[in-house]
Amino acid sequence: RLVEALYLCQVQASAEALSGVYAVLGRRRARILAEELREGSGMFVVHAYLPVEGSFGLADEMRRRSSGAASASLLLSHWERLQEDPFFVPTTEEELEEYGAEAGGPANLARRLIDAVRRRKGLPVEEKVVAKATKQRTLKRNV
Repeated sequence: RLVEALYLCQVQASAEALSGVYAVLGRRRARILAEELREGSGMFVVHAYLPVEGSFGLADEMRRRSSGAASASLLLSHWERLQEDPFFVPTTEEELEEYGAEAGGPANLARRLIDAVRRRKGLPVEEKVVAKATKQRTLKRNV
């Protein structure tokens, strides 16, 4: 099994920027813990657990989506075990019926994380070169 590092993310934003903040955090697999209003300032503080893998480029996207009205601070919180097995392959009939033939495929989060790290480090990745042979076309131009 894999463990994943999580940041404690504190986002300060105005009320107008909250929808953009939630959109950015949701896209990056963050778990919202709490939202509170700072008295007298009209600023909201959102507390969330954010995977370290999802924190790359967070500040730029947060500024872009909130028009500069939100800022985030990150603090390493803890490590959490992923519930999925990256090397799971269904073998019995019940597993095939429940998970399908492509259970270890693109929907498996642990497998996607491993593949992303391997690509980033320049290591070989197990993926099909041709996804669907019937939909392939040639790139040759007929002149």
